[in-house]
Amino acid sequence: MRKFFSPDSTALSAGSIAPLPQTARITIIDSLRGIALLGILLMNIPFFGMSHHLAENLNIRNEVSGPNYYTWWIVNTFFEGTMRGLFSILFGAGTVLLLHRLEKNRAETNPADIYYRRLIWLLIFGVINAFIFLWPGDILYSYAICGLFLFPFRNMKAKHLLLISLAFLIFFTIRGTLQWNEMKEIRVNGEKAIALEKKKVKLTEEQSEDKGKWMGMQERLKVESVRKEVAKENKKMHQGYFDVMRYLKDINVKIQSMMFYNFYFFDIMVFLFLGMALFKWGILTGERSSRFYLLLMLGGYILGLSLAYWFNRNLVRVQFNPTLIYDRMYINLYQVKRIFITLGHIGLVMLLYKYHLADRLLKWLSRVGQMAFSNYLMQSLICVFIFYGFGLRWYGYMQRYELYFVVLGIWIFQIIFSNVWLSYFKFGPFEWLWRSLTYWQRQSFKKRTAII
Repeated sequence: MRKFFSPDSTALSAGSIAPLPQTARITIIDSLRGIALLGILLMNIPFFGMSHHLAENLNIRNEVSGPNYYTWWIVNTFFEGTMRGLFSILFGAGTVLLLHRLEKNRAETNPADIYYRRLIWLLIFGVINAFIFLWPGDILYSYAICGLFLFPFRNMKAKHLLLISLAFLIFFTIRGTLQWNEMKEIRVNGEKAIALEKKKVKLTEEQSEDKGKWMGMQERLKVESVRKEVAKENKKMHQGYFDVMRYLKDINVKIQSMMFYNFYFFDIMVFLFLGMALFKWGILTGERSSRFYLLLMLGGYILGLSLAYWFNRNLVRVQFNPTLIYDRMYINLYQVKRIFITLGHIGLVMLLYKYHLADRLLKWLSRVGQMAFSNYLMQSLICVFIFYGFGLRWYGYMQRYELYFVVLGIWIFQIIFSNVWLSYFKFGPFEWLWRSLTYWQRQSFKKRTAII
């Protein structure tokens, strides 16, 4: 029977406050993190390689059949939001693991001091990734902000952490549903005002505003209008580094302020608290039965994929018009379907692990997970070079399905690079820098003997 480390394990209490050595790591969590890290590129690559309008809407390029259409269906049904969800779950689990270990060494250090210093440096790296590496989809900044709220909950029982996660989920679902309804009301009120005007009825000031909002939205939603925006964005992204930096600055500011507090904060908190609960229950460390993981996989996939199909089918039917979604879906179950599919992924990986069906692959992926921070930033650097104007200038030129050949190439490179690198070094390059800054002490980097 395999043995796993838990928060009360002696592996966490022994030794000094130095970062966790490789021999004391939980391999399956590293494997899950590696899967999440590679999987998140599936969702990021369209936003690296083309305008967000093209990434989100099949009608702009008339992708109503063929490889682009089916690629969108596969990625958005099986993976959309789930890799980010898995990454968030593991971040929450890692918070519990780190803090339990630090509190075992309370006599040597203040756990809060290490924890918050770690998050502050993560926030700084997130800002660098967004504003210097020029990736507006950065998640590190958001994790750092959300992580600031987790410390007081570190010793809470798993069932209470789950209740907090459910509270965030309910709030997010209600809020998302109301936002759908608001979009519908813009259309309904605007159409009413236009109908009254056609009957020669003098519009009130409020009705005139409703008409203006709806007409403006209609103009923005027109395929021709969106294509013009795409052309402008392509031109901007084909320019030099500082021109692209200036163009993305306002977008980054918007994402890390308004969009973060309106969407990403609640989105991430659902999964952080869920991850803390799952870790304390031993679900993420393989301590449950094979039957449990089989039920987790089947339940997660049956419910989650059914919701995903329903969700995507309706998006296609309304032609990605946000004002029509509420006519077909009366409740926003986006987060619910993400949770179910993510749990399905966890169940599948755990079954592979417990039955030794992919030991070598999971070992390779665990090395990717050990270097998740470096690999995440590396993905930004590689993709920016491939697509932006100061690199290979492929932005906007590739078909949707062709982007995933780039993903495959990056996956192969990162799996090989991570396994070779960790044969000679204890940490990834950015992990080493982050840990050295966190502990205010230069960490040991090279291994005495290479492990090939």
